[in-house]
Order: sequence, then C-alpha cells, then structure tokens
Amino acid sequence: MLVDEGDALTWLHSLPEWNAAAEERLATLVELLGEENGRQNLVSAASLAEVWRRHIADSAQLLRHVPRETSGPWLDLGTGAGFPGLVVAALRPECEVLLVESRKRRVEWLERARIAMDLAAVTVIGARVELVETRKVRTISARAFAPLPRLIELSARFSTAETVWLLPKGRSAQQELDELTGWAHKFHVEPSLTDPEAGVIVGTLTGRKGKKS
Repeated sequence: MLVDEGDALTWLHSLPEWNAAAEERLATLVELLGEENGRQNLVSAASLAEVWRRHIADSAQLLRHVPRETSGPWLDLGTGAGFPGLVVAALRPECEVLLVESRKRRVEWLERARIAMDLAAVTVIGARVELVETRKVRTISARAFAPLPRLIELSARFSTAETVWLLPKGRSAQQELDELTGWAHKFHVEPSLTDPEAGVIVGTLTGRKGKKS
C-alpha cells in the first residue's frame, strides 16, 4: 500500500515503463495541473499536496493489468483532468490513447497538456461518449465517470471479448459489481494500491446475457 508521496515515487521508479523521459513528461503534467487548478477545478485542491500518490500512482497502477506488449488503442472515458489517460500515455508513449471528454474547458486543458508533454499518440476527443464514433479498442478505462451499469451501456460498443476494462471505483467497486445484471462478463475487483478501502474493477465483457457479442 502506498501511504505517502515517498512510497508513490519509489513505486513509480520501479515500473518497467519508468525512465528519464517518462519522469519529465509526468513532472510536466504535475506542474501544469497545479497551474491550471487555479483557473478551473480539475482536482480537489487538497489532493495536490499528494499529487504523485493520489493522481499519478493511482492512474499508473492500471498498467499492472495490461501487458507492455499489448498494443492500443486505449480508450479513456470522461478523462477530465487527464487521469488515468495522460499518465498512461506518459508511461507508454507509443500506445495510441484516446481521451474522451465533453466539457470544453477540460478539452482545451487536455490538448494543452498533450502538446506540452509531447504525446504524439494521444488524441483528445471533445464529445459526449454517445457521440463518439464506434471503433474497437484494446483497453477501456474510466475513473469516476458513471455508475457501472450506465458506463457499460454507453461503452460496450467499443469492446470485444478481448478488451480489458479497467475501472477505478473507489469504495463502491465490489457493491457495483455485485449489483451488475444483464451482462456476461469476467470482471473482478482488484485492491487499489493507493486506498485500502478502494477497488478497481478489472476484466472482460462478453456482451448482453442471452445475446451473442
């Protein structure tokens, strides 16, 4: 369990994706986030004091469930301040990452951050998920985007039976999964590295029960 900034940084340095370039990209993100948060409320002000644990490591932990050799695209829904999408892209810059965000000011922020971090494989999609063109992706992530049934209803069309879903759900993870009905899946809850009471829903989706995917 990562309990403070020191733990988070030590863990990040242990990642196979970590190198000087990744460190520079993430440092740029942290700096830009601090500046922008004074103009719009991207994250809670209190969380900036532990930004490496609360936002960077919290996002990077998702990479544990996606092998390095896995190719994109990676679809991040409701990206908001850039988590986990920008962190994933900073650590795996060769992976195509699609950041979906409907709020205009957030879209503008994501585009500025993408350019500053030199993330050529990142595309910012400024639209509601319902309006995003359907394409099949390798990974789907969403952090505090929507309740699980609604999230799946909106985004199942992007998924294949091999698509890995990575859904940080805080303390409601197990409850949301237990209450999910109508879908054939292989989801389970992994404990979060940054919150002893939080979980991440991980797995694959076959489709609606009673229907072929």
